[in-house]
Amino acid sequence: MTLAPGGAFAELALLLGITAVAGALATRLRQPVLIAYIFVGIVAGPAVFGIVQAHEQIDLLAQVGVAVLLFVVGLKLDLTHVRHIGHVALATGLGQLGFTILFGFALLLLLGKSTMEAVYVAVALTFSSTIIIVKLLSDKRELDSLHGRIAVGFLIVQDIAVVLAMMAMSALRAGEGGSYGEVAVSLVLRVTAAGVLLYVLMRYLLPWIVRSMARSQELLLLFAIAWGTGLAALGEWAGFSKEAGAFLAGFSLASTAYREAMSARLTGIRDFLLLFFFLDLGAKLDFSTLGGELWPAAILSAFVLIGNPLIVMAIMGYMGYRKRTGFLAGLTVAQISEFSIVFVAMGITLGHVGMEALGLTTLVGIVTITLSTYMILYAQRLYEWLSPWLKPFERRVPFREIAVDDGEQGAGRPQVIVFGLGRYGQRLAERLQGSGIRVLGVDFDPEVVRDERRARVPVRFGDAQDVDFVDALPLEGVPWVVSSLPDVDSVQALLHALEACGFGGSVAVVARDESQGARLEKLGRVTVLYPFRDAVDYVGNQLARQVLDRSEAT
Repeated sequence: MTLAPGGAFAELALLLGITAVAGALATRLRQPVLIAYIFVGIVAGPAVFGIVQAHEQIDLLAQVGVAVLLFVVGLKLDLTHVRHIGHVALATGLGQLGFTILFGFALLLLLGKSTMEAVYVAVALTFSSTIIIVKLLSDKRELDSLHGRIAVGFLIVQDIAVVLAMMAMSALRAGEGGSYGEVAVSLVLRVTAAGVLLYVLMRYLLPWIVRSMARSQELLLLFAIAWGTGLAALGEWAGFSKEAGAFLAGFSLASTAYREAMSARLTGIRDFLLLFFFLDLGAKLDFSTLGGELWPAAILSAFVLIGNPLIVMAIMGYMGYRKRTGFLAGLTVAQISEFSIVFVAMGITLGHVGMEALGLTTLVGIVTITLSTYMILYAQRLYEWLSPWLKPFERRVPFREIAVDDGEQGAGRPQVIVFGLGRYGQRLAERLQGSGIRVLGVDFDPEVVRDERRARVPVRFGDAQDVDFVDALPLEGVPWVVSSLPDVDSVQALLHALEACGFGGSVAVVARDESQGARLEKLGRVTVLYPFRDAVDYVGNQLARQVLDRSEAT
């Protein structure tokens, strides 16, 4: 198919228009837009309409997009976050990586794949999409929940692992002809040299440069892109890969005070440029070779959708978490990510694998991302359905989530139980406590629990949506329960848990806005609190009184 006059520019304009329509459709289906990008690439590629002709231009934009993606990942990997990943996230992350690589490698060999192809695809199966998971958890307001925090923790472990894997596979090309020992020594030396160089830059040079660039937001954005692509090119020259160089570029700026500003401005650019990576990927897929990959893709997809969550649940259950927490955290690894496709695409560039491996990985990505998205969106219903079969994944005494009473103060049973100790819930609990009312706070964030105990407010660590946990609370005789949970679904789950436990007191719930308040009022049996509206009314009355008093005085 030939294009109308306008050449590459007209072609890109047409692709952007088609992708916008496909993206809108994917959003309506509650799917990540990258699935739409791949399908548009397939439809626009030689397999269907053959629209894509400007391969060089699209490939260049795709390479820049991958570099920006890895740069943003490195930018968000602050050293303080690395130190506080926690043993739970580290254990689940490493356990899932080890399980998936070993069993995936064996499975791929049984499917008749070569050793190098099995290595690449098995490693690719371990990575989950940080972008998609964080977006889904954020939309559900579960990013700060216990399972959300653990999931983000082992996603960080995966992000580090993918960069190390890229460095290792790049070293194999650089050390071609040598033994694996020589390759390992070469890799260690180059990583050490890169680490020393980054330390010097981060310690003495970069803070001054970034402060100078930050005087202009446009200049700061330009510097971030230039630094990311520059180190990506340097990383490839040094025998690593563009991806590893871009990640290290972002990591070198992660400890600066301006990383959030750079990350916020780069997110839109990253998403736009990644569009071309997936368009290019779809256009390059050879359907004559994909027919033989359908059954392997189905088997590997089932392995990722079932095996990855099971290993996370097993590890978290052993470490003392309830089955519900393990189940919800496990669902976040029931997919592979854009990193998986980038990793295998790098293997093609290095000459380690062929297009068949990329096609297989892409098919697995499409299946697992599509299905796992719905699994996460409807996680609560899925848990309620599967709960009877999940008992083996929970210890008889899940000690990490059992209520800890050591910090509780005051005599007798609480008069008010406050679920959710965010800004509003925390202030409410402290004011009630200061007024002589016995309060018990409940939150799933261990840092909040620790802070509240320092403030001498009795608090328990647990999930308000877990019926077993709610049943363990001293509900008998409590006149009021107050919920400041962030969304209607969470409130509904709490009401269900209270009803199942036979709670006979009154329930008040906090509404973030009028529309949410209307939905909460439809639930019945609750008193809806409007903190923002009430605060504005109070301030308005106070200001009006002062204005009138001053007018009368003059």
